[in-house]
Amino acid sequence: MRFHKEGWPSLFAVLAFSALLIVLVRWAAPEFVLLHWLAYLVSGFLTLVIVQFFRHPVRTLTAGEGLIIAPADGKVVVIEETTEPEYFKDKRVQVSIFMSPINVHVNRYPIGGQVTYFKYHPGKFLAAWEPKSSTDNERTTVVIKGKNGVEVLFRQVAGALARRLVWYCKEGDTANQSGEMGFIKFGSRVDLYFPLGTQLDVKIGQTVKGGVTVIGKI
Repeated sequence: MRFHKEGWPSLFAVLAFSALLIVLVRWAAPEFVLLHWLAYLVSGFLTLVIVQFFRHPVRTLTAGEGLIIAPADGKVVVIEETTEPEYFKDKRVQVSIFMSPINVHVNRYPIGGQVTYFKYHPGKFLAAWEPKSSTDNERTTVVIKGKNGVEVLFRQVAGALARRLVWYCKEGDTANQSGEMGFIKFGSRVDLYFPLGTQLDVKIGQTVKGGVTVIGKI
């Protein structure tokens, strides 16, 4: 198990806060041992939360021509035919994955190819399971064109707790299937849009693993 690089600022902040809390408690109430232990417990809990959230497990990643791999850990909450309004502007198959605060929050490329479109959208912070979060929340839109010419759209969507999206790509970059595309901090969702007729290998309510679970085949 590794610790993700995006977590170091948060970990340093928690450790600094914990040290300050313990020093202040011991200075203000040197005789109240119970209060000292409470400060230790709070500090330990906060540190464990950060370490758990930013964990970066070592995985055997899945890749294959024509395969669509889960871009994130979480639960499949949407499978439907809908209109994608930003890039394709036509009917697509949408699959959405909800990422809870206890999931691994690394985001990965669902297919390999070239990044043909990227755009960041500032926005609201509605709960990630709200349907309007896909169009109203802070989000990024990434389109990847595979070797077969088929384009897949992948969208990071911030949630009520997720107040920072991180991405490592720009237009023209090469996308390595299951490679790291970015990170979302503290609860969120990802949306995928495929051509109509795409074979799906997941169902509503299924738990998927980023870089491992096969979402479908083109």
